[in-house]
Amino acid sequence: MKFLDKNWITEKHIDFEYKKYVLLAYLQHVSEHFTERRLYPYLSDLVDHYRNLKQLKDNKQHLYNLFPERLKGVDLEQFRTIYNKMVEDDVIMQEIETILDFSIPQMEHYLKEGKKVYDFIEERLRVFPVGVIPLNNEIGYLFLKSGVSTNTEVYEYHITIFENPTEKFRGLHISYVATYEKSLLNTFESIKSDLLLFNKNLPNPAAYVIETEMILPFDETFLPMAKRTLVKRIAGNA
Repeated sequence: MKFLDKNWITEKHIDFEYKKYVLLAYLQHVSEHFTERRLYPYLSDLVDHYRNLKQLKDNKQHLYNLFPERLKGVDLEQFRTIYNKMVEDDVIMQEIETILDFSIPQMEHYLKEGKKVYDFIEERLRVFPVGVIPLNNEIGYLFLKSGVSTNTEVYEYHITIFENPTEKFRGLHISYVATYEKSLLNTFESIKSDLLLFNKNLPNPAAYVIETEMILPFDETFLPMAKRTLVKRIAGNA
């Protein structure tokens, strides 16, 4: 993936035409992956860059702190270094403003493109429990099946909850267990029964299936979207 540096606005040449070229090349690369339904890490990377640009636009002090410093002189008596901020240059600040004014709407356009692909896929994901779900559904198994394949990828999952003063967050940790071939005889219920024999540490686990008829890139789309879908499902049942 062609990554865009976190500080791409202020690094190297601060020139609108140059930054425009860098940004459009990055966005074209991201768009090509969206067209192929490859959402991650491209969508999350784009979201991070967009938030950074909005922060730069809204918080001039943050922009000030990003600039490199030029050594102006050294006070040998006080042993302190005196710096002169490049940001004091009004021409540079105006160029930054021009770059931001161009870049933010461009990123918004491609974020909408990525969200459109995400929503299209999300509508075609089916999620349902296997058997009875225990009261503690924050530990269990996740079954993933996509396309016409009979293979079911099984992961053990564990949801952790952490809070700040205003919000509660859920984090999902998964580990690969095995690949099962689903058939008329080897159902999701029989797969779960086999897992109970395999892992005595989870005597009464929750188990969820997330499946789709779509053929999707597994690591770049299906798996990360399935993880988000599972967190939403469990949070909705909490």
